[in-house]
Amino acid sequence: MSTANSRSRKIKLTPVSTLHYVRLIYRSALFLWLLVDYIAYRLHYGAEIIDRMEDRPLVWVVVWVVFVLEMTLRFFPSRLESPGCQKQFARNYKKSGNTDIVIHDNNAVMLVALIWICFNALFGALHMAGYLDDGIMILLASAYSVCDLICILFFCPFQSWFLKNKCCSTCRIYNWDYAMMFTPLFFIPGKYSWSLLLLSVALLIRWEITFYRHPERFSENTNNYLRCQNCTEKLCAHKKQLHSLWKQIEVYTAERVRFLSTIAPSATKEAAPKDSPQNMHHDAS
Repeated sequence: MSTANSRSRKIKLTPVSTLHYVRLIYRSALFLWLLVDYIAYRLHYGAEIIDRMEDRPLVWVVVWVVFVLEMTLRFFPSRLESPGCQKQFARNYKKSGNTDIVIHDNNAVMLVALIWICFNALFGALHMAGYLDDGIMILLASAYSVCDLICILFFCPFQSWFLKNKCCSTCRIYNWDYAMMFTPLFFIPGKYSWSLLLLSVALLIRWEITFYRHPERFSENTNNYLRCQNCTEKLCAHKKQLHSLWKQIEVYTAERVRFLSTIAPSATKEAAPKDSPQNMHHDAS
């Protein structure tokens, strides 16, 4: 019974994780709605999605307010936010007794920033050349918002390929997410688009200033708040379950391929006609 209870506790979502899934659901719904709306409006009216936005001002104001509130709350300590973004605050600095500040992924930060800027500069150049309209840039920003949650919940290429950090709690660029998310809005002048971008950049700047003033808060070696036993998110358990599932699928697929390869020759032999050269050879013998 105790084993069963411990397993149920392991798979139970924490409030922080639950909020991540809620964000993933409504951001995915927003992206799909934008995509369908963009395609339908372009096909039927030949106009841009910006014109469609003017027909539904209340909807877009609500979307704008939601993202503004999300970013504004990041400026203050909160128990409903990930430790990854909360480690910047003084109240979450739990001294470990060590003074050696170790941040393994700091050297890769500039590489990530350069890749992201170049990647989005390509879209920006295509937009300014007239190959991409404002609607595509909005769709791109919306897609980034979905990918942001996918990185947190399932797989993060920045973590795996560049930063090599242990988990989101120790991520060096956690609070870059909104600035990265709204990068495409730089190419769409407007009070809603640029206000989201400016607020996200302010969030990033505040994060970087805190890092350079208090790097001890960002190191697991000096801050016990970042240790696994103090984590309030427990997303690593879900990621491990997902990786385990993929491994099981790979093993099952390999076994099926091996099984089918063994029965294929016998099936071919049974399906051969009686007067085939192979059967005639056996009859002659």
